[in-house]
Amino acid sequence: MVHKMNKKFPLLKNDLILRAARGEVVERVPVWVMRQAGRYLSEYQEVRKSNDFFTICQTPELACEVTLQPIRRFDLDAAIIFSDILVIPQALGLEVIMKPGVGPFFPEPLISPKDIDKLDAEVDVSTKLKYVYDAITLTRHSLEGKVPLIGFSGAPWTLMGYMIEGGGSKTMSKTKKWLYTCPEESHRLLKIITRVVSDYLIQQAIAGAQMLQVFESSAEYLGPELFEEFCISYLQEIALSVRKGLAERQVPDVPMIVFAKGAYHSIAKISYTGYDVVGLDWTVDPNIARDFCHIAVQGNLDPCALYAPKEELTEKVAEMVRQFGVRNYIANLGHGIYPDMDPESVKTFVDTVHRVSEEIMNKGDPFNQLYT
Repeated sequence: MVHKMNKKFPLLKNDLILRAARGEVVERVPVWVMRQAGRYLSEYQEVRKSNDFFTICQTPELACEVTLQPIRRFDLDAAIIFSDILVIPQALGLEVIMKPGVGPFFPEPLISPKDIDKLDAEVDVSTKLKYVYDAITLTRHSLEGKVPLIGFSGAPWTLMGYMIEGGGSKTMSKTKKWLYTCPEESHRLLKIITRVVSDYLIQQAIAGAQMLQVFESSAEYLGPELFEEFCISYLQEIALSVRKGLAERQVPDVPMIVFAKGAYHSIAKISYTGYDVVGLDWTVDPNIARDFCHIAVQGNLDPCALYAPKEELTEKVAEMVRQFGVRNYIANLGHGIYPDMDPESVKTFVDTVHRVSEEIMNKGDPFNQLYT
């Protein structure tokens, strides 16, 4: 059984991303890609032909294989476990179906605050989501120390949105209605999710995740006031709970990234919520981000820039690296890669980040020392 595997993991050979997250000196800028394992890769499509999406997530051997696929193809500096943010609503007792061409669908979403009582609020995710931890442990061994493994979770507001909207939404109007008409019940639900997410992330680190990212992908639907009231405090609580939980279990601390897409208005506040890295979407100016963030940043090329011709893409990536600088920086896209993307564009992205950042460092560019 996977869960009985020896957790004495292989020695890590590339720790660039861990050092960058902690503000340490690196030889080149580390880079990975959100959704780097997935539909744009032909080898993933082969696995998908005979397995539905959640079967892959729930089968450690399959999740491990899919996680490793982009690592075999590209010179990435991190792997991220193949899973989905919606395993949390599933653990809480909601059914989630992945409909082809549509995306996630909840047959019975939360209609009113009374439906909160239907949730398994006291769920023990250490057993309920054991398949994720088994996949992490197996993948740590299978990586053979090549790069660190990132674990992740959706954040409370984003998960609340899916649970109420019943799937993706362009407005989040049903969920925002809760915030205005029943704020106390909204906080009750957010607290339940926060507790579960915190426990889930702790277990991922115990299983072998060397870095954790929290995806608040729907932050863009909240203005500054609602973000302040219903989002940022829960992000902070997760960071604090995970650190405390790991310390209590005598598990080494791991760097944590928070990615609140669209929350450009609160970058400074987010940087003080207890995380090591602030993930940025493509709408954020690198210079503004550096002015307001006192910690490492991650991002933020427009995912659609990967559609550009190779020469243009190369220049856009190079300019991104030059603007962010090469210290306290992790290169990534400003959101997940799209399923119709040419893998060659990913290679161009990754290789350009490495080449340009090495050139800057080799020249002893003063900009290299700007963010120490």
